[in-house]
Amino acid sequence: MISKSFSKRGEIATETQGRGEKISPACPPGGFELCCAGVKEKWNKLLPVLFVLAFALSRIPGLLPQNFSAAYAFAFCAGVYFSRKNSWWLPLLVLLATDIGLNFYWSAHGVKVWDAADLSNLAFNYAAYAALIFLGRQFKPQSSFVSLLGGGVFGAILFYLATNTASWFFNPFHNPEYAKNLAGWILALTKGTAGFPPTWEFFRETLLSGGIFTALFVAAAKLTAPAESPVEKNAGARDEEAEAEEKPEEANA
Repeated sequence: MISKSFSKRGEIATETQGRGEKISPACPPGGFELCCAGVKEKWNKLLPVLFVLAFALSRIPGLLPQNFSAAYAFAFCAGVYFSRKNSWWLPLLVLLATDIGLNFYWSAHGVKVWDAADLSNLAFNYAAYAALIFLGRQFKPQSSFVSLLGGGVFGAILFYLATNTASWFFNPFHNPEYAKNLAGWILALTKGTAGFPPTWEFFRETLLSGGIFTALFVAAAKLTAPAESPVEKNAGARDEEAEAEEKPEEANA
């Protein structure tokens, strides 16, 4: 029996080596796949930290073009991938901390950022961020790449419409161009106020950055997501077969 066992192992090893595969006596069949799944699972657990770091680095002044931000994708993907509890407080806290840091930076450079109008405008942004998180909560991490990318782009459009509409309606800076009519609202969404770049450029940067950063975040999540093991797949198939067998028996009864 011993000699047959060693002979069988030798045949398996010879056949495996003939196909160009490497085997390890310490690694059981399927061990490599299990190791990869374990590594992916660890990386997947680190995703919230990586998302926070990527977003925080993107807010360094001068690193990205004006109005080109990862904030929209960060809020949306936090709703998708973070736990129910963390998906709300963690992105909003990170956004608040980085906004306070940016305000101190620009204040040190002579820019007024602590006025009531500026703070009111910032409050509109946070209402829009909360809407993006809520939108992300409607998706699942297992959703397709295309659907998640579409959700991120839609979230960026929603952010632009919400914040510019709020700026037009509440008009915290008392811009004379923002008349309370349809023409004033369209002006707020396209041209904006005199002395500043047109708001359609802000929409362009919002759309591009929302799509690009959502694609990057979703791709990272998809690549690090642990694949379903063969045992779990077979278990699911067996459960379906068992249910199918039980239904005819119930019908006969």
